[in-house]
Amino acid sequence: MTTTHPKLADLRATRKWYVIDASGLVLGKVSTLAANILRGKTKPNWHPSVDCGDNLIIINADKVVLTGKKEDQKLYYSHSGYPGALKSVTAKKLRETYPERILQKSIAGMIPRNRLKRHIVSKLYVYAGAEHPHAGQNPEPLSL
Repeated sequence: MTTTHPKLADLRATRKWYVIDASGLVLGKVSTLAANILRGKTKPNWHPSVDCGDNLIIINADKVVLTGKKEDQKLYYSHSGYPGALKSVTAKKLRETYPERILQKSIAGMIPRNRLKRHIVSKLYVYAGAEHPHAGQNPEPLSL
């Protein structure tokens, strides 16, 4: 038997659009499902060196659930590169200001840090509310 290597042109033509409603779902469960779909690990022709994943829309990101005391204790860090410029924000404060960033950071952290990461993460669309501007792509709803 021979192993075939997927061609990028064939994969771009077969990419699907999916939508996930994250209201009431646990952050980790949504993130692992989203990372697998974005990478293409749910497809039979998956290969680690090719971006063969699908496009993904996540709505109601402001209603995602953090278990335990993570709402008050989990910290998100950012650094500008200058000495003494490390800033930290709790998950509660981040949810008040930018609720979609909690899911974006969680999903991006589950994707391997290589040359494909930028392309894989660019297919993720996260919205705080229930509406999204991608109705023309006819996304298929996914559930956990």
